[in-house]
Amino acid sequence: MTYLAAGDVSPGLLGFVVVALIGFALYFLIKSMNRQMAKIEVPRAGDVRDTDDKKAE
Repeated sequence: MTYLAAGDVSPGLLGFVVVALIGFALYFLIKSMNRQMAKIEVPRAGDVRDTDDKKAE
């Protein structure tokens, strides 16, 4: 049986590629999320009362 020293094993190119792809995916997901969050219109305190009055009618 062959034993390897602690420094003899490394993730190599495949490990780097997997981590890099996860990083790119995370970047694009955050960019997309920020675009979607920018589209959301948050009502102000005065706007909430106006919409409540319209619903009551």
